[in-house]
Amino acid sequence: PPTHSPTPNSERPFENYKTVFTSNIFWPELVNSLIVSIGTMVGIVVLALMVSFVIARYEFKFNKLLYSLFAAGMMFPITVAITPLYLLLRNLHLINSHLGIILPQIAFGLPQAIIILVPFLKSIPKELEEAAELDGCSRIGFFGRMVLPLSWPGVATVGILSFVSSWNAYMLPLFLLNDSSKYTLPLGVQMFSSQHSVDTAQVLAFTSLSMIPALICFTIFQKKIVGGLTGAVKG
Repeated sequence: PPTHSPTPNSERPFENYKTVFTSNIFWPELVNSLIVSIGTMVGIVVLALMVSFVIARYEFKFNKLLYSLFAAGMMFPITVAITPLYLLLRNLHLINSHLGIILPQIAFGLPQAIIILVPFLKSIPKELEEAAELDGCSRIGFFGRMVLPLSWPGVATVGILSFVSSWNAYMLPLFLLNDSSKYTLPLGVQMFSSQHSVDTAQVLAFTSLSMIPALICFTIFQKKIVGGLTGAVKG
Protein backbone atom coordinates (compact mmCIF):
# COMPACT_ATOMS: atom_id res chain seq x y z
CA PRO A 1 0.00 0.00 0.00
CA PRO A 2 1.19 3.54 -0.71
CA THR A 3 2.74 5.37 2.21
CA HIS A 4 2.01 9.00 2.92
CA SER A 5 4.89 11.29 3.75
CA PRO A 6 4.41 13.53 6.78
CA THR A 7 3.03 16.97 6.11
CA PRO A 8 5.76 19.59 6.25
CA ASN A 9 5.50 22.35 8.85
CA SER A 10 4.87 24.98 6.19
CA GLU A 11 1.56 23.22 5.45
CA ARG A 12 0.60 23.06 9.15
CA PRO A 13 0.70 26.71 10.28
CA PHE A 14 -0.96 26.09 13.64
CA GLU A 15 1.67 23.50 14.47
CA ASN A 16 4.33 26.17 13.93
CA TYR A 17 2.65 28.51 16.41
CA LYS A 18 2.22 25.64 18.86
CA THR A 19 5.93 24.90 18.60
CA VAL A 20 6.77 28.52 19.37
CA PHE A 21 4.34 28.65 22.30
CA THR A 22 5.74 25.47 23.83
CA SER A 23 9.37 26.45 23.35
CA ASN A 24 11.48 27.57 26.30
CA ILE A 25 12.56 30.71 24.42
CA PHE A 26 9.44 32.72 23.62
CA TRP A 27 7.81 33.28 27.03
CA PRO A 28 10.93 34.32 29.01
CA GLU A 29 11.87 36.74 26.25
CA LEU A 30 8.32 38.08 26.14
CA VAL A 31 8.55 38.83 29.88
CA ASN A 32 11.96 40.46 29.41
CA SER A 33 10.62 42.67 26.62
CA LEU A 34 7.63 43.67 28.75
CA ILE A 35 9.91 44.60 31.66
CA VAL A 36 12.18 46.72 29.48
CA SER A 37 9.39 48.34 27.44
CA ILE A 38 7.11 49.16 30.38
CA GLY A 39 10.03 50.45 32.44
CA THR A 40 11.13 52.67 29.55
CA MET A 41 7.60 53.91 28.92
CA VAL A 42 6.94 54.81 32.57
CA GLY A 43 10.30 56.56 32.91
CA ILE A 44 9.85 58.61 29.75
CA VAL A 45 6.26 59.63 30.54
CA VAL A 46 6.98 60.66 34.15
CA LEU A 47 10.19 62.58 33.42
CA ALA A 48 8.87 64.16 30.21
CA LEU A 49 5.74 65.39 32.00
CA MET A 50 7.77 67.03 34.75
CA VAL A 51 10.26 68.67 32.36
CA SER A 52 7.55 69.76 29.92
CA PHE A 53 5.48 71.27 32.74
CA VAL A 54 8.42 73.44 33.82
CA ILE A 55 9.25 74.52 30.25
CA ALA A 56 5.63 75.25 29.33
CA ARG A 57 4.30 76.87 32.53
CA TYR A 58 7.31 78.64 34.08
CA GLU A 59 9.08 81.72 32.74
CA PHE A 60 12.82 81.73 33.37
CA LYS A 61 15.97 82.92 31.63
CA PHE A 62 16.98 79.78 29.74
CA ASN A 63 13.48 78.53 28.96
CA LYS A 64 13.76 78.61 25.17
CA LEU A 65 17.36 77.46 25.24
CA LEU A 66 16.41 74.39 27.26
CA TYR A 67 13.60 73.56 24.85
CA SER A 68 15.98 73.97 21.87
CA LEU A 69 18.49 71.70 23.60
CA PHE A 70 15.94 68.91 23.86
CA ALA A 71 14.87 69.51 20.26
CA ALA A 72 18.51 69.14 19.16
CA GLY A 73 18.67 65.87 21.07
CA MET A 74 16.36 64.29 18.52
CA MET A 75 19.14 64.51 15.93
CA PHE A 76 21.38 62.05 17.82
CA PRO A 77 20.21 58.42 17.65
CA ILE A 78 21.36 55.93 20.22
CA THR A 79 23.56 54.13 17.67
CA VAL A 80 25.85 57.18 17.44
CA ALA A 81 26.76 56.93 21.12
CA ILE A 82 26.75 53.15 21.45
CA THR A 83 30.51 52.77 22.13
CA PRO A 84 30.91 55.45 24.85
CA LEU A 85 27.56 54.38 26.26
CA TYR A 86 28.81 50.81 26.56
CA LEU A 87 31.94 51.97 28.38
CA LEU A 88 29.88 54.13 30.75
CA LEU A 89 27.46 51.33 31.58
CA ARG A 90 30.35 48.93 32.09
CA ASN A 91 31.86 51.29 34.66
CA LEU A 92 28.45 51.50 36.37
CA HIS A 93 28.19 47.67 36.39
CA LEU A 94 25.00 47.75 34.35
CA ILE A 95 26.14 45.44 31.56
CA ASN A 96 23.93 42.38 31.07
CA SER A 97 21.04 43.93 33.02
CA HIS A 98 17.63 45.24 32.04
CA LEU A 99 18.27 48.49 33.92
CA GLY A 100 21.26 49.11 31.67
CA ILE A 101 18.87 49.07 28.70
CA ILE A 102 16.04 51.03 30.32
CA LEU A 103 18.08 54.05 31.47
CA PRO A 104 19.69 54.87 28.07
CA GLN A 105 16.37 54.37 26.28
CA ILE A 106 14.74 56.83 28.67
CA ALA A 107 17.50 59.36 28.06
CA PHE A 108 17.30 59.09 24.28
CA GLY A 109 13.47 58.99 24.28
CA LEU A 110 12.99 62.15 26.34
CA PRO A 111 13.58 64.72 23.54
CA GLN A 112 10.76 63.41 21.35
CA ALA A 113 8.42 63.12 24.33
CA ILE A 114 9.12 66.68 25.46
CA ILE A 115 8.61 68.07 21.95
CA ILE A 116 5.17 66.41 21.89
CA LEU A 117 4.07 67.34 25.43
CA VAL A 118 5.16 70.99 25.67
CA PRO A 119 2.51 72.28 23.19
CA PHE A 120 -0.22 70.45 25.13
CA LEU A 121 0.81 71.98 28.42
CA LYS A 122 1.19 75.45 26.87
CA SER A 123 -2.33 75.27 25.46
CA ILE A 124 -3.87 75.07 28.96
CA PRO A 125 -5.21 78.60 29.68
CA LYS A 126 -3.47 80.67 32.34
CA GLU A 127 -6.90 81.68 33.62
CA LEU A 128 -7.60 78.08 34.52
CA GLU A 129 -4.46 77.91 36.63
CA GLU A 130 -5.28 81.23 38.32
CA ALA A 131 -8.80 80.04 39.12
CA ALA A 132 -7.38 76.87 40.62
CA GLU A 133 -5.03 78.92 42.81
CA LEU A 134 -7.92 81.08 44.03
CA ASP A 135 -9.73 77.89 45.04
CA GLY A 136 -6.73 76.90 47.15
CA CYS A 137 -5.26 74.37 44.74
CA SER A 138 -1.48 74.01 44.90
CA ARG A 139 0.73 73.67 41.83
CA ILE A 140 1.03 69.94 42.44
CA GLY A 141 -2.76 69.70 42.79
CA PHE A 142 -3.24 71.68 39.59
CA PHE A 143 -0.77 69.37 37.86
CA GLY A 144 -2.60 66.23 39.00
CA ARG A 145 -6.20 67.42 38.68
CA MET A 146 -6.06 69.61 35.59
CA VAL A 147 -2.84 69.16 33.62
CA LEU A 148 -2.87 65.36 33.40
CA PRO A 149 -6.50 64.99 32.21
CA LEU A 150 -6.21 67.84 29.69
CA SER A 151 -2.93 66.53 28.25
CA TRP A 152 -4.03 62.88 28.14
CA PRO A 153 -3.84 62.58 24.31
CA GLY A 154 -0.22 63.73 24.40
CA VAL A 155 0.60 61.45 27.34
CA ALA A 156 -0.94 58.46 25.55
CA THR A 157 0.98 59.28 22.37
CA VAL A 158 4.29 59.55 24.21
CA GLY A 159 3.61 56.35 26.14
CA ILE A 160 2.73 54.24 23.12
CA LEU A 161 5.55 55.56 20.94
CA SER A 162 8.11 54.94 23.67
CA PHE A 163 6.71 51.44 24.36
CA VAL A 164 6.82 50.41 20.70
CA SER A 165 10.27 51.94 20.17
CA SER A 166 11.62 50.04 23.17
CA TRP A 167 9.85 46.84 22.12
CA ASN A 168 11.56 46.92 18.72
CA ALA A 169 14.99 47.98 20.03
CA TYR A 170 17.75 45.71 18.80
CA MET A 171 21.11 47.48 18.82
CA LEU A 172 21.35 48.33 22.53
CA PRO A 173 20.27 44.89 23.84
CA LEU A 174 22.66 43.28 21.35
CA PHE A 175 25.61 45.21 22.80
CA LEU A 176 24.67 44.94 26.48
CA LEU A 177 23.11 41.49 26.98
CA ASN A 178 25.36 38.45 27.12
CA ASP A 179 23.10 36.10 29.07
CA SER A 180 20.48 34.47 26.84
CA SER A 181 18.06 34.27 29.79
CA LYS A 182 17.82 38.09 29.70
CA TYR A 183 17.32 38.41 25.94
CA THR A 184 14.44 40.51 24.64
CA LEU A 185 12.28 39.37 21.73
CA PRO A 186 14.28 41.08 18.94
CA LEU A 187 17.34 39.14 20.06
CA GLY A 188 15.14 36.08 20.53
CA VAL A 189 14.05 36.26 16.89
CA GLN A 190 17.68 36.22 15.81
CA MET A 191 18.54 33.30 18.12
CA PHE A 192 15.44 31.34 17.09
CA SER A 193 16.11 31.90 13.39
CA SER A 194 19.70 30.67 13.77
CA GLN A 195 18.49 27.53 15.56
CA HIS A 196 15.70 26.85 13.05
CA SER A 197 17.25 28.26 9.89
CA VAL A 198 15.95 25.34 7.82
CA ASP A 199 12.34 25.74 8.99
CA THR A 200 11.33 29.14 7.63
CA ALA A 201 7.70 28.69 8.68
CA GLN A 202 8.58 28.43 12.37
CA VAL A 203 10.82 31.51 12.12
CA LEU A 204 7.96 33.48 10.56
CA ALA A 205 5.59 32.24 13.28
CA PHE A 206 8.00 33.38 16.01
CA THR A 207 8.47 36.76 14.31
CA SER A 208 4.74 37.37 13.86
CA LEU A 209 4.00 36.48 17.50
CA SER A 210 6.70 38.88 18.70
CA MET A 211 4.95 41.70 16.79
CA ILE A 212 1.52 41.17 18.34
CA PRO A 213 1.91 43.36 21.49
CA ALA A 214 3.08 46.36 19.43
CA LEU A 215 0.23 45.86 16.96
CA ILE A 216 -2.30 45.66 19.79
CA CYS A 217 -1.03 48.95 21.24
CA PHE A 218 -1.29 50.71 17.90
CA THR A 219 -4.75 49.29 17.24
CA ILE A 220 -6.21 50.26 20.63
CA PHE A 221 -4.62 53.70 20.88
CA GLN A 222 -4.57 54.65 17.21
CA LYS A 223 -6.95 57.60 17.62
CA LYS A 224 -5.07 58.82 20.70
CA ILE A 225 -1.79 58.78 18.78
CA VAL A 226 -3.24 60.71 15.85
CA GLY A 227 -4.90 63.20 18.18
CA GLY A 228 -1.73 63.62 20.19
CA LEU A 229 0.45 64.29 17.17
CA THR A 230 -2.16 66.66 15.74
CA GLY A 231 -2.28 68.62 19.00
CA ALA A 232 1.51 68.82 19.11
CA VAL A 233 1.65 70.19 15.55
CA LYS A 234 -1.06 72.76 16.30
CA GLY A 235 0.78 73.84 19.44
